[in-house]
Amino acid sequence: MTLIIAGSVRVPPENLERFRPHMKAMLEASRAEDGCLEYTYAEDVAEPGRIRVFEVWRDEAALEAHFQTSHMAEWRAHWPNFGVSDRRLFAYEIASQRPL
Repeated sequence: MTLIIAGSVRVPPENLERFRPHMKAMLEASRAEDGCLEYTYAEDVAEPGRIRVFEVWRDEAALEAHFQTSHMAEWRAHWPNFGVSDRRLFAYEIASQRPL
């Protein structure tokens, strides 16, 4: 069953520009993983420092493998240096989809 991960994290706005290369590296490494169908971050224009997260994974096994990667460990290790906080991510199991 396909999984969607959606939510947000916060980065103090004054740290965002320095954090951007780490976000880009995480995106590139995650997108290259087997089972990653989509992986993206977006800055919320109404709330400076709020980063929207949207991921699509082929299945639970692909997501679990993602959690074990070295780039995930490196990504999380950077969080304290940049003040990443308020992580609110949710997993949604998708049985089917259709275009709108």
